[in-house]
Amino acid sequence: MIYLIDASVYVFRAYHSLPPDMVDRDGNPAHAVFGFARMLGDLIERARPKYMAVAFDHRSVEKCFRNRIYPAYKAHRDPAPADLQYQLGRCMELCRCLGVAALSSEEYEADDIIGTLVTVFRRDGVRAMVISRDKDLAQLIREGDAYWDFGSRNPYSYHDIQRHYGVAPERFADYLALTGDSVDNIPGIPGVGPKTARALMQEFASLDELYGDLERVNGMKMRGAEALGERLREHREAVYRARQLTAIMCQVPLGVGTDGVRRRLPDLAALASFYDVQQFGPFLRKQGERLAQLPVEIGSFGEGAQVKPVLQMQGSLF
Repeated sequence: MIYLIDASVYVFRAYHSLPPDMVDRDGNPAHAVFGFARMLGDLIERARPKYMAVAFDHRSVEKCFRNRIYPAYKAHRDPAPADLQYQLGRCMELCRCLGVAALSSEEYEADDIIGTLVTVFRRDGVRAMVISRDKDLAQLIREGDAYWDFGSRNPYSYHDIQRHYGVAPERFADYLALTGDSVDNIPGIPGVGPKTARALMQEFASLDELYGDLERVNGMKMRGAEALGERLREHREAVYRARQLTAIMCQVPLGVGTDGVRRRLPDLAALASFYDVQQFGPFLRKQGERLAQLPVEIGSFGEGAQVKPVLQMQGSLF
């Protein structure tokens, strides 16, 4: 099994929940780095993964391919504060010290990096554990995979996602295209909320099937079914544009094969130097020593699987 971490979720959580008076040797903020280090170290110690990668979002969304499709995509968000941007860079450095791949791209988001790795490894029978609380990533899960907000709840299996959200993972991007996603500033169809979208996704296998048989909507047992059919027809172009935004891109040129995301032993000298600069105490240092003693060939699923290399990763975080 490959463990794929959506870094922003856990860096942001630490940034907003830990006291901001924690600083490094140069007076820079360090509280988000500390929280992320705790999370990542605990996950490695608990799961002992053979394959692991951490995906970071680039600090600017303007170059993302979704912004070219829809310029208002995420346009309502304020830029990350400078102290948070600084700590994101240090979190990438921490990953390398711990022997974990840290990946980012200017053109693609962390979700797309994770989706690509899920897809590439799946071809060779290796299942994925997606570590996030971002519901968009639920669309990647298939039988044998899991979706886990580490530290907050137990993992969701494929069937857990359908029970929790009322939508099968394969239809999740279509569902979000219908409802819209206010977090990402993606408009949906006016008057179509989660309940209506769930009913449509339980009746139809996809947007294509839905729009191929809109007359069937009129016969659905729901209030205002006939008006809904007309509204769907009116907003068809917008829905398909939204679908381009909600669907995770699974063909990102990463330049990473099996060796690139194979967990390695921590570099204890580099880790100690990093913690010295961050002014972290003995807890993380002792954990680093324990991690250095863990076998790196555990691999709970898909032992010995190989993945085919793809093109070179484009861009970097900073």
